[in-house]
Amino acid sequence: MKNKNILVVFSVLFFVVFTSCKGNYDDSKLKVISPEEMQTLLKMDNVQLIDVRTPKEYSEGFIANAQNIDYFSPTFDEDIKKLDKEKPVIVYCKSGRRSAKSSEKLLDAGFVKIYDLEGGIVEWQHEGLQINKK
Repeated sequence: MKNKNILVVFSVLFFVVFTSCKGNYDDSKLKVISPEEMQTLLKMDNVQLIDVRTPKEYSEGFIANAQNIDYFSPTFDEDIKKLDKEKPVIVYCKSGRRSAKSSEKLLDAGFVKIYDLEGGIVEWQHEGLQINKK
């Protein structure tokens, strides 16, 4: 129950950030997805999976085929520009805060389709889904 309350709070905060600060975005470009929806999207050949946690967090466990681009890195904005803007991007972090901020940056950079994993890797693991370790 506590996790669901936390998810509700993060969802509300996510909504407020995008509607009050960036209300002019096309909602069709960004979608917050559940772990179940993400599993389906990961079957697509052209999807780019991005883990925006720190390298230390990433090394402790990550979703298969994820590329680590640290949100806190001074080169984050340049690093995301190396991705293909025309291909869908799935972004996740630990709980959803950094991925929400990253999604905003991806929108600003001109990406056409962005999926943000609701609840991050914490929710992924809570659902019993597998992570990899280095």
